[in-house]
Amino acid sequence: MKPLNAHHDGSHVSDPRRRILLVEDDLEMANEIRGDLTDQGYEVRHAATGQEGAAEALDGSLDLVIVDRMLPGLDGLSIIEQLRDAKRQTPVLVLSALGEVSERVRGLKAGGDDYLTKPFALTELAARVEALLRRPNDSRVTVLHVGSLSLDLIERTAMRNGRQIELLGKEFKLLEYFMRRPGQLVTRTMLLEHIWRCHFTPQSNPIDVHIGKMRRKIDASGEPTLILSVRGQGFIFSPDA
Repeated sequence: MKPLNAHHDGSHVSDPRRRILLVEDDLEMANEIRGDLTDQGYEVRHAATGQEGAAEALDGSLDLVIVDRMLPGLDGLSIIEQLRDAKRQTPVLVLSALGEVSERVRGLKAGGDDYLTKPFALTELAARVEALLRRPNDSRVTVLHVGSLSLDLIERTAMRNGRQIELLGKEFKLLEYFMRRPGQLVTRTMLLEHIWRCHFTPQSNPIDVHIGKMRRKIDASGEPTLILSVRGQGFIFSPDA
């Protein structure tokens, strides 16, 4: 098993009441992940086998489950299926060395909420965890309001300070993704997977091109920049009001 290839900078502060279950049989990796998330203030339990993980996952007090795809005995997808069969809606992040698109699809169809391919940086894991824990409870909302910006998901229109903004398809999806995660680190890998639905290299140029065009549309003269670049990590949507 390859080690995680980077450590986050400690800039994210979690809600200390958040409880996470990590189901991972690689003890070295489990200790690294658990230590990192604990440092951020999360309460992290660890299960080393699928059977133990399945039993722990049914605990209604959990806020998030992180599960390895390949486990001895009971695999990660079976744990997710048991969780969903029991009507538990706890978000699940799947970790796997299997990076093929078909495997990611299987993980999501089984009831997983996100899929992270090994090896990964701890900054990426931290961003995924934060995104899942801060996911809106009601995804049926039709108009997003964040600061001076509003986004109508039905009419497909955007407004800022009474000014209508014309957005193309990808730009609209990008802005919606950012507005659902104000103040969070959004990595390039997250954008590639959730907006482009595929894998390029994390430094793939299309992301910067689209965000550059979107910035010029949503930031009029004299208005604060809403989407900030975080060097070497990604972007943060920073509301102006």
